[in-house]
Amino acid sequence: MSPTDPRWQAGLPPVLGPAPRVLILGSMPSVASLAARAYYAHPRNALWPVLGRLIGLDPTAPYAERLDALTAAGVGLWDVIGGCIREGSLDSAIAPDSIVVNDVAGLVRRAPTIRTVITNGGLAARLYRRHLAAQLPTLTWHALPSTSPANARGGIEAKVRAWAPLADALKPPC
Repeated sequence: MSPTDPRWQAGLPPVLGPAPRVLILGSMPSVASLAARAYYAHPRNALWPVLGRLIGLDPTAPYAERLDALTAAGVGLWDVIGGCIREGSLDSAIAPDSIVVNDVAGLVRRAPTIRTVITNGGLAARLYRRHLAAQLPTLTWHALPSTSPANARGGIEAKVRAWAPLADALKPPC
């Protein structure tokens, strides 16, 4: 299995502002996100509404405006997986032996203001633990529940509560 396989999906580039403090890492963008070339583009993904509640961005604003608000707040986006073979959008459909992990440690070296990593969902957390955590021992890491529509437990209120570590990480140090 390789990038020459017609089922190969390549991820999106990272989104970083000038001084990110928090990096949100998903597993791999959905088919809708890849088609739109936009993170969390599936209309039922809760990330943008959760961020709206936690950092005050408008989850219905055009994508470029959401990214501007996100990076102004000190948050970056990327994925643990840079490419893989997957049919559809579910993490469970990813061929494990096809996964190519992004160079998150290299990104953090280029953006040394990052202090906290948040993984969005179980697969992102497992892959971060397996491939990246040892390379980034000085960062605080929070494994948070997925904002994907496939994770329907608890609704938006539960997701906002679960994602409170993001807001905490953005508070100015005392």
